[in-house]
Amino acid sequence: MTDRRRTTTTPRPTERGQAAPLMLVALLFAALVGVGIVRVGAAAGVAASAQAAADAAALAAAADGEDAAAEVAAANEAEVVTYESIGEDVRVTIERHGARATARARWQPAPIP
Repeated sequence: MTDRRRTTTTPRPTERGQAAPLMLVALLFAALVGVGIVRVGAAAGVAASAQAAADAAALAAAADGEDAAAEVAAANEAEVVTYESIGEDVRVTIERHGARATARARWQPAPIP
């Protein structure tokens, strides 16, 4: 008959609790990545809304002039920074929530048949 002794292995004292700091570092890293993604997304949203306001102001300016550009920009919570008339084109630069954007438009009315 063989003598089978049950041996239990206990973790060494130097290996205890190593998962908790590693998990803490992983969670901290994930939180920092999440915050970075949110900030980049917010900046992209501000830039896109400024460009949309500039496009609208440029189209209004091409149709009805500088006063129309200022009115449309104000309706979009923006301010006209520069207005240029270049031949048939207009170029409008606006500032909205700290972001600047420039748009160019041309008014070409449809021909009357």
